[in-house]
Amino acid sequence: MATLRRLREVPRHLLVCEKSNFGHDKSRHRHLVETHYHNYRVSFLIPECGILSKELKNLVMETGPYYFVKNLPLHELITHEFINTFVKKGSCCALTYNTNIDEDNTAALLPNGKLILSLDKDTYEETGLQGHPSRYSGRKIMKFIVSIDLMDLSCNLDSKKYKRISWSFKEKKPLKFDFLLAWHHTGAEESAMMSYFSSYRIQEHQPKIAVSTMTDLQCPVLQSSELGGKPEVACGARELLDWLGAVFSDVELNNEPNNFISTYCCPQPSTVVAKAYLCTITGFILPEKICLLLEQLCRYFDEPKLAPWVTLSVQGFADSPVSWREKEHGFRKGGEHLYNFVIFNNQDYWLQMAVGANDDCPP
Repeated sequence: MATLRRLREVPRHLLVCEKSNFGHDKSRHRHLVETHYHNYRVSFLIPECGILSKELKNLVMETGPYYFVKNLPLHELITHEFINTFVKKGSCCALTYNTNIDEDNTAALLPNGKLILSLDKDTYEETGLQGHPSRYSGRKIMKFIVSIDLMDLSCNLDSKKYKRISWSFKEKKPLKFDFLLAWHHTGAEESAMMSYFSSYRIQEHQPKIAVSTMTDLQCPVLQSSELGGKPEVACGARELLDWLGAVFSDVELNNEPNNFISTYCCPQPSTVVAKAYLCTITGFILPEKICLLLEQLCRYFDEPKLAPWVTLSVQGFADSPVSWREKEHGFRKGGEHLYNFVIFNNQDYWLQMAVGANDDCPP
């Protein structure tokens, strides 16, 4: 019984792997990037590369800015002016900062204009808003999810619905959060958000960029047609994801007897590349910026390269109320939701999507 109990306590993880081609009409790569809204880390790995191209370097430097606003009242996100200035123009994301999804009240604004609230039982009842119990509350319901369509609200500011929500946020149960915000609109001034929230404590940030060139890196051998791998011929998608995690964590891959930290080694078959370029961007990164990076990595093979493939990995915020689209996200023991592209030189790709215990199956 004790063994069974321990097995039940082991968090469940879901990994979905698929393959396609960027040129296929039904390829859904862009849709999956665009609907994974709250991204805090993006990494790409290019084997047989020592220096980044000018085009990729420029894109990396243009992934920001994003903003941090201290003690921002929630009602500021439902005003007619905010919706017209940011939500209806371009792509606007917001996420509460330093809040734990399984313990605290949290909020997130999605680019489609949906405001998602994850509220504890007392706060939910005090707001008087309509919502539904969290899927991950357990037998005793302690968390509730509220979804507000700002696009719909802005169509009729005299409606009873808008007045009730506005009254709730301003008077009945005023809520304030520290927010991360990001906004992208082609041609707009980057200082627009700084000016708009100038009456609050707002800071502009640029994503942190870390680059490294690894030498004599042992890499798994991959074949685009062998998603599940083939013994003695090619490694599969799951083995590659484990290997990438080790590379990103700077783990030794040689499995030497005197290494007591890690016994992990590169999956077989493998090959050694002379150089590999790793770039990691950390911040609050909009899906549109990731789409541009993905497109540029696809064009990497327009000219002949030694590398047979490159990877693009994206990790979401562990305490975001949603993972993909409007699917509820919970933390449980890890809060992970991430995806990885393996881009082959023939424009085939593998897509790996992973979530933790408190998530629906990735789309």
